[in-house]
Amino acid sequence: MAGPEHGDIEPRGVRYEQLGRVGHVVLDRPEASNAFDLPAAHSLGVALDTVAAAAERGDIGAVLLVGAGARFCAGGDVRSFVAADDPRAYLRDLAATLEAEIRRLSELALPVVVAVHGSVAGAGLAFLLNADVVVAAHSTRFTMAYPGIGLTPDCGVSYLLPRAIGQQRALDFAMTGRVLSADEAAQWGLVTRVVADETVTREAFAVSESLADAAVGALAGAKRLIRSSWEATRAESAADEVETIASAVTSPEAQERIERFVTR
Repeated sequence: MAGPEHGDIEPRGVRYEQLGRVGHVVLDRPEASNAFDLPAAHSLGVALDTVAAAAERGDIGAVLLVGAGARFCAGGDVRSFVAADDPRAYLRDLAATLEAEIRRLSELALPVVVAVHGSVAGAGLAFLLNADVVVAAHSTRFTMAYPGIGLTPDCGVSYLLPRAIGQQRALDFAMTGRVLSADEAAQWGLVTRVVADETVTREAFAVSESLADAAVGALAGAKRLIRSSWEATRAESAADEVETIASAVTSPEAQERIERFVTR
């Protein structure tokens, strides 16, 4: 899907660079713990536009998202809410824009890897929930944070979190102010793997490089089938699987790899 129009707001706070076959998206407001105001939300959209264009050209095969500074992402920028002339309208615009942009991660026909460190709070959790692989530094802490400022979940967190960790754990996490360690987050299914703090970016990049060199079409198909299964019946999902694998077998990507397999 396309993101929202960026309009007259000058995007800032997220940057993009290509590292080999990996599209590297960096949350880059370290002075604000990479919290999102409206310009940063639009900046994420600009970065993802660049990702989509690079993917269409075949220049990249995977995406890696990281946060600059001491913390991965503190969610929404509360100071920007307070400073707005109309906080209700501002927060509605910010929540809608940021949700649409983060959702694009789950809809990319590319593997998306997220490396997290420091802390992840509020809407920052949505990046994990929309990624395919989440690599966490051992010292990372995770919290919902919303009740602490009298707000409710946004950016798809209330929809995706119970699907990732179960309804009762999601309710406990959302309502009690509980802070999860990286090991607990892995046990609950919120992150994929936990690594030493000093290696998190390097290991996440290694995963991204490996995925970028894999069968991109097959990975995109697997991602779509798994993510769409929540809204499908068992029979609908099975029919989709049948058609997808039947189409995949004639692709150049599969033909080359099948030939390599049978002649080894």
